[in-house]
Amino acid sequence: MKEYFRLQSKILNRKFIDFGLPLLVAYTLLPILFVWFSNFLFAKTEFAGYVYPIIALGPILRMSEPKRNDFLKTVFSRQDYFKLRLVENLICCIPFLAFLIYQRLLIIAMVLLLLAILMARFNMDTKTNFTIPTPFGKKPFEFTVGFRKTFLAFAIAYLLTFISIMVHNFNLGGFSLILVVLVCFSYYSKPENVYYVWNFSTSSKTFLFGKITTCLTNFTLLGLPIVIALSIFFIENVNILIGFAFMCYAYLTAIVLAKYSAYPDEMNLPQAILLAMCLMFPPILIGVIPFFYSKSVKNLNPILHDSN
Repeated sequence: MKEYFRLQSKILNRKFIDFGLPLLVAYTLLPILFVWFSNFLFAKTEFAGYVYPIIALGPILRMSEPKRNDFLKTVFSRQDYFKLRLVENLICCIPFLAFLIYQRLLIIAMVLLLLAILMARFNMDTKTNFTIPTPFGKKPFEFTVGFRKTFLAFAIAYLLTFISIMVHNFNLGGFSLILVVLVCFSYYSKPENVYYVWNFSTSSKTFLFGKITTCLTNFTLLGLPIVIALSIFFIENVNILIGFAFMCYAYLTAIVLAKYSAYPDEMNLPQAILLAMCLMFPPILIGVIPFFYSKSVKNLNPILHDSN
């Protein structure tokens, strides 16, 4: 079992290095970002104590995938397998438990700990025997594939919107829209095969315009129920909501261009730093978006045989 965790540690370290992040910086930065995000969440909504465990259970659910665990069962004995799964789940939730205890939410922390222990016993098969319908066409594969993997996140976002209306808390409704944006962000974390880009018979500029248009259109389809509901029940905050929606469009444009500014490689440290700076100081988007655009065009020209 020690060899397993040693291997996982090496894989994680290699991902940091491939991302362009020195290990010392990575392991210093991660706790700082975790504490910052936790404080930000608890400062923005009084329901953070309920949202927080859901976030903590995300990676645990991913590790409960049946195929992965069926393989582990063939390698380890039944007792060692349970110990391994238990340690994995505890490693994932200990930072969240510590922060919940710091916030004096002891009951929620105990529930999270109990769920982590129980989920070590079970596989969570998220696959179904039917194709989940999507509101998108077949062309925008990022959203079609991504939606089917993360549709539960949208159910949670819509539930949070409903709760925000019931308790008249606009901030919680705003957080539900942020959740939709973050899920859409994840669809652009991995580059597609070069063949799928080369297959487009178009210029680099037209390709990027199409990708951005598709992204914004599909985000609108997913976020519109939240925006409409909040506009009706928080009419006094409509101006804030409209401004926030346009800010989401700007961030989504940036993430699409960031993906292709590193293409055909994955996004690495430079793109991550610029995106993080944009999140902390949105006006930087005015310069970052054109920069990502020019880099994207330069990377796509040889693939699309575009000399313009």
